[in-house]
Amino acid sequence: MAALRYRRFLKLCEEWPVDETKRGRDLGAYLRQRVAQAFREGENTQIAEPEACDQMYESLARLHSNYYKHKYPRPRDTSFSGLSVEEYKLILSTDTLDEIQEMNKSMWKKLQEKFAPTRPEEKHKMWARALSRPRT
Repeated sequence: MAALRYRRFLKLCEEWPVDETKRGRDLGAYLRQRVAQAFREGENTQIAEPEACDQMYESLARLHSNYYKHKYPRPRDTSFSGLSVEEYKLILSTDTLDEIQEMNKSMWKKLQEKFAPTRPEEKHKMWARALSRPRT
């Protein structure tokens, strides 16, 4: 029975798309990682709670098949902001979020990062130089 569950999860992982614009935050990539952790021994993995495993699979399968999107259709494909799905995808991409974070940094933080040494031994040398200078 564990082999059947394993194959079902593998099939779901194959069908679930991976969004490359959301590096480190994609649900498809996370799902693949969790299935690999849960089924370390492949088809020979012993499942402690088979009912919970089946329930998890059914929930993920409903999400993947857009069950709730069809059950509760929306009158329009926009939200309160009026943006389209493509615009939201662009805004929520990892690159765009990184750019927004960079814009929100203070000038002082940007200068610190620009002139900060990259290696730990350089940091110690800078501190030693700063402390050994006579105060004027």
